[in-house]
Amino acid sequence: MSNAGPNGPKEFEGKITIYVVICGVIAATGGLMFGYDIGISGGVTSMDDFLEEFFPGVYARKHKAKEDNYCKYDNQGLQLFTSSLYLAALVSSFVASKLCTKHGRRLTMQAASVFFLAGVVLNAAARNIAMLIIGRILLGVGVGFANQAVPLFLSEIAPVRIRGALNILFQLDVTIGIFVANIVNYLVSNIHPWGWRLALGLAGVPATMLCLGSFVIAETPTSLIEREQLIEGLAMLKKIRGTGNVDAEHQEILHACEMARQVKQPFRNLMKRSSRPQLVIAIAMQVFQQFTGINAIMFYAPVLFQTIGFKNDASLLSAVITGIVNVLSTVVSVVLVDKVGRRFLLLEACGQMLITQVAIGGLLFVNLRATNELQHGVAIWVVVLVCLFVSSFAWSWGPLGWLIPSETFPLATRTAGYAFAVSSNMVFTFVIAQAFLSMMCHLRAGIFFFFAAWIVVMGLFVIFLLPETKNVPIDEMTEKVWKKHWFWKRFMDEEEEERR
Repeated sequence: MSNAGPNGPKEFEGKITIYVVICGVIAATGGLMFGYDIGISGGVTSMDDFLEEFFPGVYARKHKAKEDNYCKYDNQGLQLFTSSLYLAALVSSFVASKLCTKHGRRLTMQAASVFFLAGVVLNAAARNIAMLIIGRILLGVGVGFANQAVPLFLSEIAPVRIRGALNILFQLDVTIGIFVANIVNYLVSNIHPWGWRLALGLAGVPATMLCLGSFVIAETPTSLIEREQLIEGLAMLKKIRGTGNVDAEHQEILHACEMARQVKQPFRNLMKRSSRPQLVIAIAMQVFQQFTGINAIMFYAPVLFQTIGFKNDASLLSAVITGIVNVLSTVVSVVLVDKVGRRFLLLEACGQMLITQVAIGGLLFVNLRATNELQHGVAIWVVVLVCLFVSSFAWSWGPLGWLIPSETFPLATRTAGYAFAVSSNMVFTFVIAQAFLSMMCHLRAGIFFFFAAWIVVMGLFVIFLLPETKNVPIDEMTEKVWKKHWFWKRFMDEEEEERR
């Protein structure tokens, strides 16, 4: 049975079962892997023992009395250590797309944890830069696989009325991973000379959790039916919905799978005009997510706070504070996303992020010269503004950058389209990670105005081009969303005319 108002989307029968919640929590540990890595790499690259062993040039510059505040960490090798992971994730997300379709979301998550564990071992035991970089590449493959499979898995198992909240568990775990990494950085920074090895090695904990947990969770009904395991798919749908009355949803999945089977080349299908709206939205959400400047702040929070005059321990402690803000604000998103909708959260955040980026840039422009330290009062204000920036990102562009692409594609192009979303994220994460320290050196405080300008563009994009997807069943997006949007409907209309 399904019901709907005359204009509203269908509501399929089903409870929010304990089993779905358990599956969601376990799958979302893929976000813990990603978040821990984001947090740990920024902290490790500011630890003296690590720099002395692998990047002695940076170590020497860091300890020069009159070194330029904005340039002391500007080193392409150091930036490559951080950003090589994202190049590997970019390439592997396309492989993961094929694996997701042919062998299911669960197996892809298992593969992610195995690659990640191999990378952890190499990094923690590294004796030279080659071991470090190869380890980072293996971590990147794990991240690419997990970031491809987990959000799709969560969107497909979730009842429509809590799809946003369940999917955001992934981003919540990313923020928890960053927070835990910041605490680990703080605790191990005084363990000499192997504290950095412990920090990198502990990345194996979330990977092990995902590996073991993936044997407990089920495959999604959509993936089972897509791979023609029809009886298992129907049984799993009944299990996760907690009711035998799933005919309407089952028929919709069967229809979506039938349509998907007619598409032999999903990547080629993505290039058709009718796929343009979802593809543009998916890529734009990921690109804009990076051009908020968030990873610039989160990667290098320890470095950033050192640059503005905090010493090593204080800078890591400041990063722990921003980590707490990040986690708590993501919880706000879990609570509100299915109530107030996606667009409201994104637009509110654009305003808050714009004000804070301009204010941070202004304070640093006026108060921080190349070789001085910030006055204590001004430095505190910078930390407060960073927290306000992080909070607005964490309830908007952070989680919704992953949620919206995972729920907008039809099944025929879902894994292929999401691969483009993941790879776009990794390309621009790589660009920002590789360029940020050099940009900080050359643009100085102007880097915050650079990101502020992008936030204006993002706000206009949401106002004019991003439709609301709250409470719309995942396989009804084309009819209920794209064909009714003032701009995107022309792409759908032209496709139908061509078929006639």
